[in-house]
Amino acid sequence: MSLKSIIQDMRGELGSISRKGFDVKFGYGMRSRSHRVVQDSSFKIDALRQSCWANMPPELLRDVLMRIEATEETWPPRKNVVACAGVCKSWREIMKEIVKSPEISGKLTFPISLKQPGPRDSVLQCYIKRNRSNQTYYLYLGLNQASTDDGKFLLAARKCRRPTCTDYIISLNSDDVSKGSCTYVGKLRSNFLGTKFTVYDAQPPNAGAKFTKCCSSRLINMKQVSPRVPAGNYPVSHIAYELNVLGSRGPRRMQCVMDAIPARAIEPGGVAPTQTEFVHSSLDTFPSLPFFRSKSTHMESFSFGQGEGLLVLRNKAPRWHEQLQCWCLNFNGRVTVASVKNFQLVAAPENGAAGQEHENVILQFGKVGKDVFTMDYQYPISAFQAFAICLSSFDTKIACE
Repeated sequence: MSLKSIIQDMRGELGSISRKGFDVKFGYGMRSRSHRVVQDSSFKIDALRQSCWANMPPELLRDVLMRIEATEETWPPRKNVVACAGVCKSWREIMKEIVKSPEISGKLTFPISLKQPGPRDSVLQCYIKRNRSNQTYYLYLGLNQASTDDGKFLLAARKCRRPTCTDYIISLNSDDVSKGSCTYVGKLRSNFLGTKFTVYDAQPPNAGAKFTKCCSSRLINMKQVSPRVPAGNYPVSHIAYELNVLGSRGPRRMQCVMDAIPARAIEPGGVAPTQTEFVHSSLDTFPSLPFFRSKSTHMESFSFGQGEGLLVLRNKAPRWHEQLQCWCLNFNGRVTVASVKNFQLVAAPENGAAGQEHENVILQFGKVGKDVFTMDYQYPISAFQAFAICLSSFDTKIACE
């Protein structure tokens, strides 16, 4: 039985239930309104209990959902997997068990997968489109130059200039990129020179994340409202570009300290923190962290174990090509336009020895068109972290070039 026929049957049964409920409600006009409501509710519940979908054996239901998840591997057909998770609670719980994290499956399915580490043995190929008119950046999954389709939308970011810094607000909604939106997932903030950046996550990245309450937020209708400060600010990464005030020849040099990932995560058997669900914002369970306290507390917000270091990423040193008279890196055909923004990040050794680095490229970013850039990432960073790091390359850096 195909997925299309299953959905059609479900629509038919639900429509039948709705029509019967309509007849009950308006067929007995002499009954009181309260009595009609009780009778309508009980009738719909009884009808739903008699539905073949409610009475489907769990083993059969799991087998059907597993087949759907296995066959719908890429977008847009993979939206059927998300649709099945929205049928009811039982379907959703089974789908959450079947669908594995990107680290294991190599697939992006639910929105929370954007906060989870990428695959270990492969890379997820994405691309970023820049809109110069409104200073907005859009992240998509996959890239096909021959296709007119934009691909699967993942994240959006909007640049906000301030007198002393620059903010990049990151959202799950391409039409509503603001801190007050329920789709706000984090932000990137720069210093005055544009040489240092901090990536903030709106959700706690692990159980050890600490936060402090902010008196600037207020509670309205049991929802936290804060026009200037988002629901939560958990620093997960610090990015620093090396100063180049003398203007010496060479590309940018950058370093990323991943505050939420231990250094041993990239070792065999290492584990990176993985978010399993979005935390609902409330004053008691998810208070705000003021901006002016973020800098002093970012090293104290996460604890992975006594004496354990944090993962440090550095840009891979390019080589000078004498014939082309330019700096070159092997992007395996994913980058076609030379740009100062292009980079590859690898894990730095824990002892910090100069000239030593891991060969495995964790994140690479490069230009392929006027306003199109590729972004390929893998374990242990997430799509959200990779996108935020790439956004730092767009910012103007007068002291670096």
